[in-house]
Amino acid sequence: MSKISPCLWFNGEAEEAANLYVSLLPDSRIEKIQRNPIDGPAGKAGTVLVVDFTLAGQRFMALNGGMKMEYTHAVSFMIDCADQAEVDRLWNALLANGGKADQCGWLKDRYGVSWQIVPTVLPKYLGGADKAGAQRAMQAMLGMVKLDIEGLKRAYEGKSAA
Repeated sequence: MSKISPCLWFNGEAEEAANLYVSLLPDSRIEKIQRNPIDGPAGKAGTVLVVDFTLAGQRFMALNGGMKMEYTHAVSFMIDCADQAEVDRLWNALLANGGKADQCGWLKDRYGVSWQIVPTVLPKYLGGADKAGAQRAMQAMLGMVKLDIEGLKRAYEGKSAA
């Protein structure tokens, strides 16, 4: 187990968010829920204070800190996706119920947490041996919101859109 784990700050939604996240990826589970022992800034006695969870094998903590804190793109969680179906599934699930799409495969979920939904093949197209192809793929990616593997491939290969 890693000595370092991210702590995500929520205002009452820690358990809800952790349940969403663990439902999306294999090797994910809720480990422990700690409740407030007394009434305090983080909530009333008995309400959820901390949720320890594992997400795709990585340990996380979700904390109900008692007030809203804003997340930025300065810290985000990248999910490596095997294929377009996985990109689409995760993209849609994380945007559901109030998330906001950004460009180049970035989004903020309904809690404001930043995610990058990235196909495994992206480095092949952006860092491939064909420098002109890599430049075309980068230009294509910069014009995308959700990343489209076939579009990146066509750009890398110098083929126009179908």
